Amino acid sequence: MNALPLVFADPDQILLYRQQGGDTRAITARQFMVDAEALAVDLTTGPGAQQFIINLCQDRYRFLVGFAATILAGKTNLLPSTFTGETLRQIFIDTPDALCLHDHDDWPFPYPHFSLAHLSLARLSLANRCHREPSPDGLGESGQIKPEHVVAQVFTSGSTGLPMPHNKTWGKLVRNVEAALQQLGISSPVSLVGTVPPQHMFGFESLVLLCLIGRCPLWSGKPFYPADIVAALDAMPEPRMLVTTPFHLQALLDAQIALPRIDRLLLATAPLSVELAERAECVTGAPLYEIYGSTETGQIANRRPTQSTAWTLFPGITLTKAHPDENDELYIANGEHIEAPVMLSDRIHLRADGQFDLLGRVADQVNMAGKRSSLNYLTAQIKAIDGITDGVFFLPEPKKNQAGKNRAGKDQVITRLCAVVVAPGLNAADILAALRDRLDPVFLPRPLILVESLPYNATGKLPQIALQAILDQHLAALAPKDQTSWRIPADHPVFAGHFPGHPLVPGALLLDWVVERVAAYWQVSSLGLRIEQAKFAHPVLPDARVTLDLQAEADRCRFTLKVHTGETNPVAVSGMLGRQPNDAAGDTESKRA
Repeated sequence: MNALPLVFADPDQILLYRQQGGDTRAITARQFMVDAEALAVDLTTGPGAQQFIINLCQDRYRFLVGFAATILAGKTNLLPSTFTGETLRQIFIDTPDALCLHDHDDWPFPYPHFSLAHLSLARLSLANRCHREPSPDGLGESGQIKPEHVVAQVFTSGSTGLPMPHNKTWGKLVRNVEAALQQLGISSPVSLVGTVPPQHMFGFESLVLLCLIGRCPLWSGKPFYPADIVAALDAMPEPRMLVTTPFHLQALLDAQIALPRIDRLLLATAPLSVELAERAECVTGAPLYEIYGSTETGQIANRRPTQSTAWTLFPGITLTKAHPDENDELYIANGEHIEAPVMLSDRIHLRADGQFDLLGRVADQVNMAGKRSSLNYLTAQIKAIDGITDGVFFLPEPKKNQAGKNRAGKDQVITRLCAVVVAPGLNAADILAALRDRLDPVFLPRPLILVESLPYNATGKLPQIALQAILDQHLAALAPKDQTSWRIPADHPVFAGHFPGHPLVPGALLLDWVVERVAAYWQVSSLGLRIEQAKFAHPVLPDARVTLDLQAEADRCRFTLKVHTGETNPVAVSGMLGRQPNDAAGDTESKRA
């Protein structure tokens, strides 16, 4: 295949609109390429000699200039969907020679960086006019890109674990956008306003690539609040398309402010209810389309949820059963712009006409005491309770030791469901009572945590790591700190489901406390400990006070946990914990707690 343009628009066509002072400025494709060429020189000869450029720019124009300049310099953009110190740390472990390109006023991280924050991009080239030889990659004349060039590594969102990078070649991305334009019926340019970061796959495809390849002018700002979205829409010429998430759309509609004309709504990143779609179309008068895809596959299907629940595949995309002889509803996506066959993370029902229905995430299924449900269903039930404005069920990460086993040394870990809820005016008891009318008791959350807001990221998703942090903070506040005695209050959330009418302290909670106390005594991580023996001898009731006695040796610790009943102090549980010899976290003298 021959080289492909980096910018498909005519040189004098408007590519972006930017806010400058109180004015809106139009930037043509020609002006854009001048800025990109100039920055490419800096990335080739200046501090950006690295092969990988981590593009963290928030302003869409600066992002686009950095994205194009990186490609023109023969390099690869790294696009993490979240911007945190931990994200950067993980990236630099894998690509230590990377350079961060950003538009922040300050830079608090210990990594090489190049800032566009104070550059006047429209005049950037005037200070850098020089001839640039063709890159070693043979990219050809300026603005022509080889189809096989890996222009970006896009990272997964981290909603189910650590973000992972996926290569995207320019030829496949062009085919991706051409298919999207055909599928969505966009035959002429439409002005784009987006609330999604350009580093996220949805924002990358539906903002960045629709601008460069689809010739759709883009608003360069980063609208988030409803008033910002309205102002951005108002500044753009018609026809307009709002690219957003269910989270941002809900906030926009709830604000009940006058909206400029919107000709299309395009959504992705999170489940969208039919009720919200119907409300959006009623308020805006615009058809709402939903995109289905993933970082691995890119966008592969769409639907208009007010008209059908079924998804229609993009031209050339195929779904084949992962296991032809099994009825496991798992499918592999392949064809056209997909870089390599990908096992989908959703369970699929494939219709005879080629359309398909989503049956839920593969990782969404939960099995408790032999009964099955899904996190999406459980979340829908808790959101349906009067007085709850937001909420989510999730499965916490099981605690494992360094060998990947659970604390009892077995491969399987029993993990209890947790729910995080926003419910002004309600308490946990009210919510649990309502849930008992809707759910089997085995699916009641343990614990249920009340918060002021959920930790959505910029794409409207709830990262697992953020939910886990809320749970860890909650449990840390409940657990005793430096003492070896503990009164377990009757209002502890664990009693909500263990067991209704006959509350008992779960053995797992007692063992968790023992493990944490032994870890604190040894000054090591609890993840490195294992329970070698545990014998339960006496039940522990609400409001009981328990005391812990430890007899520690070098790498083993015998424990006895007694419950104070007022007359006798029977042993509730006893056993033995072990740790890796010479644990790197430290060692202390053996003594009795």
